[in-house]
Amino acid sequence: MPGMDHGSSAPSSSSSAATADFNDADVMFAQMMIPHHEQAVEMSDMVLDKEGIDPGVLTLASDIKAAQQPEIDQLQSWLEEWGADSDTGSMEGMDHGGGMMSGDDMAALEAATGAEASRLFLEQMTMHHEGAITMAQDEVDNGQNPDAIAMAQTIIDTQTAEIATMQELLAQL
Repeated sequence: MPGMDHGSSAPSSSSSAATADFNDADVMFAQMMIPHHEQAVEMSDMVLDKEGIDPGVLTLASDIKAAQQPEIDQLQSWLEEWGADSDTGSMEGMDHGGGMMSGDDMAALEAATGAEASRLFLEQMTMHHEGAITMAQDEVDNGQNPDAIAMAQTIIDTQTAEIATMQELLAQL
């Protein structure tokens, strides 16, 4: 069968495993997920800096930030190891697989206060997560690098659970 000999010389460390096998889908996943995660961290920072935010929303925003910043760092590391362009700024304005907030969306979140900020964060982050899940599913379906595929599956699992939490929190506001 074609492709069955790809693992014949097994890498000795996880670092070399990350560079062993990768394809265009892996590179695209990393390049698109970095700015997507960066925006989620920015949105979380916005809501964490506000007064009168629902405690469940604050916990969720902290959890999102704690999960996504290390993933950003790992994705950047992979791009470097793969010799791929990590300047995702050149992709400014792209939809990044969906779920990216517009400048107006970000301004509305920045301006919102109290319960309105909590509601807006939950609604926007739900859409944002749905976009990330779509990108991650594309990586699971089309990627080659086992570490990137594993991260994508973690993103799917984590963010699906967070969407359920956000829906519960929205119902309580």
